[in-house]
Amino acid sequence: MASNRPAPEAPFVPSQRDTETFGYGTYSTDEGPWTEWNPTEESLPPVRGRHRVAKQRGGLARGGLARSSTVLGVGVIAAVGAGGMASAQTGKPPVSISMPDLPNVGSLISDDSDAAEDSTTALSTVSVAAADTEESTADAGEVLRARIMAQAEQQQDQVESKAAAEAVAEAEKAAADAAAKAEQEAEAKAAAAKKKAEEEAAQKAEAARLAELAKQFALPTSSYTVTSTFGQAGSLWSSGYHTGLDFAAPTGTLIKAVHTGTITQAGWDGSYGYKTVLTLDDGTEIWYAHQSSISVSVGQKVNTGDVIGRVGATGNVTGAHLHLEVHTDGSGSGIDPMAWLRSKGLNP
Repeated sequence: MASNRPAPEAPFVPSQRDTETFGYGTYSTDEGPWTEWNPTEESLPPVRGRHRVAKQRGGLARGGLARSSTVLGVGVIAAVGAGGMASAQTGKPPVSISMPDLPNVGSLISDDSDAAEDSTTALSTVSVAAADTEESTADAGEVLRARIMAQAEQQQDQVESKAAAEAVAEAEKAAADAAAKAEQEAEAKAAAAKKKAEEEAAQKAEAARLAELAKQFALPTSSYTVTSTFGQAGSLWSSGYHTGLDFAAPTGTLIKAVHTGTITQAGWDGSYGYKTVLTLDDGTEIWYAHQSSISVSVGQKVNTGDVIGRVGATGNVTGAHLHLEVHTDGSGSGIDPMAWLRSKGLNP
């Protein structure tokens, strides 16, 4: 640091001092006498440690010290300027004032201040780090919470989607079952209608056939009453049951040929009385028994409705009637005459 040259001393006269220079209303006796301060290299305290420049990063301690150093320098300059102004106003000769080379503002801050700054910085860093850690922990918790909530929502969506899919599948199955059932019912109705139509058609066809047969077949007598049917049990018959169909009618009622055929038997036959046998072209035999008289002979050809005899009460009987039996080829004891007549379109 360069030293200043010594300046000549200026006399001090209190009565001539401008009281308005420093803003005082009156002169104070405790001020002065003033002597000139000429800082030298020996009078300045040595600067310890390395020179540092105050960092303007904020903070109360560092900012306060930096501003204090700046104010100190400005105050010194203001004081020097005020002294020159006072000399000019009082008419005194100018006083030569020399200023030493001042160190940087940062050098006025001692190592202790630097240590305090470092300590403050360290504490601030720790606080910021703690705050950052706390904020990071809070953020991690929020992230975890958000992730859990998202997973829960996803699972809920999956459950709802599965339930909806099951409901849709169940509805589709129910609809398919209903459609299948409706189709089955429709098919059953169609089949029933078809069957009914076929049955009706068959019945009509059978009725037409029977009508044609009825023209070819005839009932064996008229003015009658059916008194005994085929298979009826009783002691009146030697076999224990009735083997034909009985038409009760007055004696002498005409007996007719049921169909075209040939007379193969005509005469007395024990318990049958007078009996006539008519053999049809297909080999079926029609037996007429208990006649009072016979009007045909063996080998005679007859047509449907021709008279072959009369009703009587000959043989094993209890009254006048026509006993009619039907024997098909190889039938033995015969078949039900009622069913056979109906199959030919006749209704006894």
